[in-house]
Amino acid sequence: MVAADNIQKTPESTKFDLRAYLKERQKLCEAALDKAIPIRYPEKIYEAMRYSLLAGGKRVRPILCLATCEMMGGTIEMALATACAVEMIHTMSLIHDDLPAMDNDDYRRGKLTNHKVYGEDIAILAGDGLLAYAFEYVVTHTQNVPLERVVQVIAHLGRATGATGLVGGQVLDLESEGKTDISLETLSFIHSHKTGALLEACVVCGGILGGASSEDVQRLSRYSQNIGLAFQIIDDILDITATDEQLGKTAGKDQKAQKVTYPSLWGLEESKQKAQQLIEDACAELEPFGEKSLPLKELAHFITNRKH
Repeated sequence: MVAADNIQKTPESTKFDLRAYLKERQKLCEAALDKAIPIRYPEKIYEAMRYSLLAGGKRVRPILCLATCEMMGGTIEMALATACAVEMIHTMSLIHDDLPAMDNDDYRRGKLTNHKVYGEDIAILAGDGLLAYAFEYVVTHTQNVPLERVVQVIAHLGRATGATGLVGGQVLDLESEGKTDISLETLSFIHSHKTGALLEACVVCGGILGGASSEDVQRLSRYSQNIGLAFQIIDDILDITATDEQLGKTAGKDQKAQKVTYPSLWGLEESKQKAQQLIEDACAELEPFGEKSLPLKELAHFITNRKH
């Protein structure tokens, strides 16, 4: 694993530098991901996996995992393997989402999408490879954590990724394209599964690894469900208001695909207000954890204030 001895610890006071915190943990995550998947034979598949996995990004998901583990009294080392795994799963979903059979996008994070570089066949296999390796990586690289916690993490990641989570949400999203009569309940189901399930897994798994109680896990689940929905609302807003260059991918896709979104139901201003209220509700769930929850609170606000 990557050494984390010099990383800034969870703050004990209200003086918290989010920018420095993110920079340190992004650097840690990048190094860990780079080390996790070296190029070996057959080289092409590993190159394709690394191409998308190491293409940048905010690394919000792994950072949420690390922050939650630390808040519960765990260490970065205890959660780093799972943090890498959730980024592998997330990257798989992006590779597959960009395919012609799905969203048919040419750019992701400012670079050509995986299938544009390696072809659809290798892109599909690269996503499959990342998904499978994510679970193996948790089992083989988690350090200083009781086995029963690792088993819980594997089960939670499986639920978040499969038909009960990300995959199920994507299916409904595809079926909803071109339909203008999608209800708010259906839209919420789509995004609580397609986007929210993996975000929730990041937080809850980090908590489990750090020794969270059942009551703690429930609070963490509510926190992450709120930020997951806020994250999607902001995504919908940015799809309308941001440029291709700002997003690093094609803007305006939702309107072109005639997708029902939160702004199309509520309008931009109400959507922004809803997202802000969700963040406030999320932060309220963290009050029992005191000042140790500062990183998670600041990360919640970072989600709504982001520009891409």
